Amino acid sequence: MKEFTTLEGQGFVWEREHERVWVMPWGKNGVRVRITKEEKFLDLPQGLLDDPATPGGAQVVIDDTSVKLIHGEVTVSLTGRFGQLTFSRTSDDAILLQERAKTTAEHLARTFIPGKGSWKIEQRFFADDAEKLYGLGQRQHGYLDQKGCTMDLMHRNTEVSIPFMISNKGYGFLWNNPGVGRVELGRNDTRWVAEAARQLDYYFVIDASPAALLQRYAEVTGMPTAFPEWGAGFWQCKLRYKTQKELLEVAREYHRRQLPVSVIIIDFHHWAKAGDWTFDPVAWPDPSAMVKELKALGMECMVSIWPTVDYSCENFAYMNNHGLLLRNERGMSLQNGDTLEAFYDATRPEARTYLWEQVRKGYVRHGIKLFWLDTMEPELIPLEFDNTRFHLGNGLEMAGIYPLCHQQAFYEGLLSEGETAPMTLGRSAWVGSQRYGGAVWSADIPSTFDSLRRQVAGGLNIALSGIPWWTTDIGGFHGGDIDDPIFRELMVRWFQYGVFCPIMRLHGVRRQVNAPAPPGDPIGKANPHHPTVPNEVWSYGEEVCAILSDQIRLRHRLRPYIMAQMKVAETIGLPPMRPLFVDFPEDPKTWWVEDQFMFGPDILVAPILSLGARSRAVYLPEGTKWRDAWTGAEQAGGATLEAEAPLERIPIYIRAGGEGRLKGVFA
Repeated sequence: MKEFTTLEGQGFVWEREHERVWVMPWGKNGVRVRITKEEKFLDLPQGLLDDPATPGGAQVVIDDTSVKLIHGEVTVSLTGRFGQLTFSRTSDDAILLQERAKTTAEHLARTFIPGKGSWKIEQRFFADDAEKLYGLGQRQHGYLDQKGCTMDLMHRNTEVSIPFMISNKGYGFLWNNPGVGRVELGRNDTRWVAEAARQLDYYFVIDASPAALLQRYAEVTGMPTAFPEWGAGFWQCKLRYKTQKELLEVAREYHRRQLPVSVIIIDFHHWAKAGDWTFDPVAWPDPSAMVKELKALGMECMVSIWPTVDYSCENFAYMNNHGLLLRNERGMSLQNGDTLEAFYDATRPEARTYLWEQVRKGYVRHGIKLFWLDTMEPELIPLEFDNTRFHLGNGLEMAGIYPLCHQQAFYEGLLSEGETAPMTLGRSAWVGSQRYGGAVWSADIPSTFDSLRRQVAGGLNIALSGIPWWTTDIGGFHGGDIDDPIFRELMVRWFQYGVFCPIMRLHGVRRQVNAPAPPGDPIGKANPHHPTVPNEVWSYGEEVCAILSDQIRLRHRLRPYIMAQMKVAETIGLPPMRPLFVDFPEDPKTWWVEDQFMFGPDILVAPILSLGARSRAVYLPEGTKWRDAWTGAEQAGGATLEAEAPLERIPIYIRAGGEGRLKGVFA
């Protein structure tokens, strides 16, 4: 091995037949692996911090058959004529991940297929039937353990691709590539695929617990930013409040009912044309006065921002002429042919600066500093990333990083306006979005119990992907009839779940089958897809309104506890909402529980996820005692019980020792 190996940056570089493998320490107990068939390693857009704090003392050991890097708890060995990589734990030599070895019947562990200026790259590892894998962003398949799943590495409405996962074997793995691809977590192979890339790049880390792995990951991709106080309360929204008058009437009614609302939200089409990034003055005649009144009622105002630019709006010509829009490789440079709109190019710094200047003039000057970043995947129609040219490169190579850059624009803009804890709510994210105040919601999901069930797994997996701030549209986005008893029960159960999400936000496009014909639209924007149907807590009848109102008050009482958990996330990267095994990794049963979660260290939440259920099985992890939050009854851990769940509440249990931190919350 000596003739093929050189030391570089505390690691090693191995060469054979135009292939170069570079392994070096990256953070505590972690390594970064880059592999190329180019003449040199390239400095490409990716998700890791450029220079994370990395302990010294790494060793490179070379003999005639292998080269080995030992860095804390991680040991990486390269052996054989094809340079097979093996990742093991230093303390006990346990192999945790190993590249596929070549036989006469199989591919190489890593393959580079040449394309037009890039490569299609595949990376294979041996699979382990006993392994459980978590993270990888937010998916709608409904599985917490994603072993056996195949997933596209690309963003879609409701699907957020963050290619970081943790294993129950004790390691974390980041596919450090912003391009389009897929991951196959099969029984025979674990295979990562990049459809177009210049080099292979990934990060591997070992530590003693899931919580420690999440901290290691945050240290190399960026710690979550500070969570703002206004984010911890209840958020009111619907598609859509069409006028300033309508919005203020809703805000006043919440205030009259003495229901605390932290944020009230103005959805899309409050503008005259996409790309104006300002209010339509007919529907919103005095935004400054509106914001002032809302603040007097204790509410912040958030507005929806789209990254789309209508070809006929006043900003299109300038942005088009100065290269601030996404381009198409072929055909007219519009990315939504249905509406004749282009997307601004968030990957170009000048475009981010220009967008923020328009947002500052259109919203910030009115006192609005809360922004909801919709359709930011970006949602191209048709979805053809190979035909999309970003400032940083072709869409197949760079599409994943767009949400991160878009969040960066608002984070840096808000900092420049004096905000100390900027946070945006977005429909997507990527590796490192947490360092730009990126909160995520699960997008345009159906209003069904099955959809609610799927959100539980989706929210826990994105928490394990480095994104601690997350929510759903309470009640689901589409399909809910406000007079339907089934939907009303769904709304109750979703509300009860939403209390214990990092962000609690009511939203959705509602329908009313037996509703009277709506009055004429005073601003000429009547649209069958945007019906004027209410979505406030009093819209669902007195019985449901009473339950939902109690949930809002419960959330309000939880705010000090929530803010304490957000500080923990900011400090060590531990998300407030997490699977049971994060807090109880030594209890093997917790790794099998997919429909319960911890909300901070003290609250175990068991949501009701099926119609008509008035009880459910709840597993209480061993090693501590638990107290029923509603009855005060104590129960030893390590047991499964049948917990009562009348319509008014879901099963909630308090961990022994947490009562003091939650005094008065569940009274």
